Amino acid sequence: MSEKEEEKLFDSAALRRLITPLIIEQFFAVSVGMIDTLMVSLSGQEAVAGVALVDNINRLMIQTMAALATGGAVVCSHYLGMKEEKEAKKAVGQLGLITLAFSLFITLVCLFFTKPLLRAIFGSVDESVLKNAITYFVVTSLSYPFLGLYNSGASVFRALGDSRISMRISLVMNIINVVGNAVFVFVFKMSVMGVALATLLSRAVAGFIICKRLMSQSNPIRPDIADCFKPKFKYIRKILYIGVPSGVENGLFQVGKLMVVSIVSGFGTASIAANSVAYTITDLICIPASSMGLALITVVGRCIGAQDYFQARYYTRKLVKFAYIGAWITNITLFLFCPYMTAVFNLSGEANEIAINVLRAFAAVSICIWPLSFTISNSLRAAGDVTFTMIVSVASMLIFRVGSSWIFGVVFGMGVMGVWIGMFIDWAVRSVFFLRRYLSEKWLKTVT
Repeated sequence: MSEKEEEKLFDSAALRRLITPLIIEQFFAVSVGMIDTLMVSLSGQEAVAGVALVDNINRLMIQTMAALATGGAVVCSHYLGMKEEKEAKKAVGQLGLITLAFSLFITLVCLFFTKPLLRAIFGSVDESVLKNAITYFVVTSLSYPFLGLYNSGASVFRALGDSRISMRISLVMNIINVVGNAVFVFVFKMSVMGVALATLLSRAVAGFIICKRLMSQSNPIRPDIADCFKPKFKYIRKILYIGVPSGVENGLFQVGKLMVVSIVSGFGTASIAANSVAYTITDLICIPASSMGLALITVVGRCIGAQDYFQARYYTRKLVKFAYIGAWITNITLFLFCPYMTAVFNLSGEANEIAINVLRAFAAVSICIWPLSFTISNSLRAAGDVTFTMIVSVASMLIFRVGSSWIFGVVFGMGVMGVWIGMFIDWAVRSVFFLRRYLSEKWLKTVT
């Protein structure tokens, strides 16, 4: 091991420089949604429910765009591992082109079909809830192009091993969001419209800043302007080879979640609000493990580019271990203090009790299998094993999460808790398949 130690692509200091800003950035990213929910909770449970429903659609769009960014990050990491910076520069330009075109298309679809989309997904929700949802959806959909550019830029800097840039921009985005919320909600009394405008403004600023940093002379893989506007299919194919299966996986995964939320919407406004608050809090709890997953894209991608499969396995084990340490700390904290966490969201007594029950169940299960469900799969993606992860994720979501949610939530009459039990079953299935795939090392044979 001593010889290998000397050849490490990422020493302990390099890992700290990558991971610590990632954790902070993920906290900031989660905080945007949490602050929106907190602010809008002052306007009542209907406003919370309306924002909550749209946030599920927003997650679908964000995750799909993030998949494209992941494709770009993997391609850039491979080129950097091969020490081909010129190729990495071209890939960066093409990533920006793909992301901008896709996000603009999605924005237009959302703007033209706002009400039909909401009705098709969530059915006959209360009219007051639907009104709030429409307002929030229209404004936040305008932020997709800016958010897409931010995600792409952040993925590029992570591929370079520098996650501090995206962390700092995320901090700026959060400050703008908090100040904007305070001004629009408390000063101008704009409620749902206020939190939506604050989100749009913060994402627009973040998109502009990260584009400026990408084009800076200090960026070693700064793309040429021409590469940002002229399609080059060699690089587009490489990005989409990773991005499309990941996008299908993330997209259908979120569609499955929307189907589950549609089930929850039939349980009433209290259940919708409780489910939303619980999701918001669990996003915070999962930050350490999800940050390790983002780090694996960079670290394992670089190892694969250098054709050092020993280190690819070594860093996977190391970062998954870190993910488990973080999961234990955050989930034990959640189990003990969740009543205090839910109390700040101004829920009704019924909704608060539902949220506490599902959060404690989440903590008990997540502490055991969440990293195997979501962290380790990023090593497979970084090696190009995206078809396998797509098939497992989509099949498990549709068969086990959606199916079990219906059985436990509706058929057995367990309500929101039944839906979350369905989610836990989905995690267990994913864990088994991803762990077996990692141990078999077939994921390393997919490298082209």
